[in-house]
Amino acid sequence: MRHVALASLAAALATTLPQPTRAADPLQVMTTIGMLADLATDLGGECAQVTSLMGAGSDPHLYRPSAGDISRLSQAELIFYVDPALEARLAEVLERFGDRVPTMGVVAAALAPDQIRTDPDGARDPHIWMDVALWAQIAPPMAEKMVSLHPDCSDVMRANLANVQARLAALDTWARDAITSVPAEARVLVTAHDAFGYFSAAYGMQASEAIEGISTESEASIADIRAVADFIGTSGVVAVFPETTINPRTIEALVAEVRATGRDLGLGQPLFSDAMGDTGTPEGTYIGMIRSNVVSIVTALGGTLPAWPSELADWAATWGVDG
Repeated sequence: MRHVALASLAAALATTLPQPTRAADPLQVMTTIGMLADLATDLGGECAQVTSLMGAGSDPHLYRPSAGDISRLSQAELIFYVDPALEARLAEVLERFGDRVPTMGVVAAALAPDQIRTDPDGARDPHIWMDVALWAQIAPPMAEKMVSLHPDCSDVMRANLANVQARLAALDTWARDAITSVPAEARVLVTAHDAFGYFSAAYGMQASEAIEGISTESEASIADIRAVADFIGTSGVVAVFPETTINPRTIEALVAEVRATGRDLGLGQPLFSDAMGDTGTPEGTYIGMIRSNVVSIVTALGGTLPAWPSELADWAATWGVDG
């Protein structure tokens, strides 16, 4: 009933509220997840004011909009979301707002069907930010949409786009070099849910396994945990990884199941999967999120981190991170 009420409220706002009058600056942009907000902020610079519905620790698969969220969306001049496969419980609300506010699903806008990963049941995998090069593909259509609504800032936004693409290309190369340093037999990634398929394919992991599927809407069962434990028993897994948006109990249960057989198994640092870190921290940026994940994986699996790219030296200096 609550979902129906929120959808009805969104419909009412979409059809009865007056069109917003925008001052010259900045463009009011609303995104669903923090990774999109970070990218939109970098693209818009001073020409955009960007807000995200979801913060650190929020699981977009399970996120239900509040009445306050509906009100915030009603004030936006542009809305970015990833894909209904991610923001499933927001999909109807976003569709309603699309009737009055320019609204872009970045997967549909930027990627070809053959670039989108699916599971054995055909479910779409929306976790495209895990492949930095794939994530970079969404930047041009986002920038062009922002320019179309704020043409006075076209030169600034297109210059920002070029800078963003150069930084992401450097990050992509660094991540690939880092993962390549891990011994091939140890390049197996086991996580709480199936959010790292794009990462594994992009950066040369030999295999990727998860307790839960692409969505976290269904809870892991004992059978799921035992199936992954069996996989670990026949593979070169040396460590498994919890995630910041998922209760660690499932991974802890997996570790206990494997150790009960007499096999040693490490527990890596929590990975950022469906949300970035806290605002005001390096991990609260997209670059910092990917960097943290790569550092955690490479450290736990026995690799060596390459030098931080010079193209990202300004980012490292801003956040006080050693290169």
